Amino acid sequence: GGHDHSQGPRIAWLLYVPALTILFLAPPALGSYTAARDEAKTKAPTAGDSLFPALPRSGIVELSLNDFSSRAVWDTDGTLKGHTVRLTGFVTPGRHGTWYVSRLAISCCAADATVRKVRVHGAAAPPADAWVTVTGTWHPTGKVGTDDASPALDATSVKRVPAPKDPYNDAVASRPGR
Repeated sequence: GGHDHSQGPRIAWLLYVPALTILFLAPPALGSYTAARDEAKTKAPTAGDSLFPALPRSGIVELSLNDFSSRAVWDTDGTLKGHTVRLTGFVTPGRHGTWYVSRLAISCCAADATVRKVRVHGAAAPPADAWVTVTGTWHPTGKVGTDDASPALDATSVKRVPAPKDPYNDAVASRPGR
């Protein structure tokens, strides 16, 4: 039985080719150069095209902290107005009795983790690091569309929940039968 083992190392080497190709052919860092060239896309969206799809008309809307935060801060069309939303995350105590429902989002590794925090009004703070589902309505803070705006919620209910299997995945799981 003459098994030819010479293929092993060669195949292993081939696995490095895509990585090396990316290393040597990667475009320059995307940044101000790209932003400066791409003026057409940076114009403000016109009245008809909202960057944020409309939310369902009735019922409680389950949103990721990411989606809620970006709508609360940047959505000048006000798609959150009049909706009851449900957010899930862990409790982060703030100053003077304030608290936040938070999520860590990791795009690649723990070192690049970003925090999404939504301040909760109208409910006493559960223990730090407890996982909760907060139901409530958008609490406008600052001028939407500017850095003065910050995501906040007027809570109607706060429920302790078990920590999710993947605490870093903020996406809303679409449940069967919805």
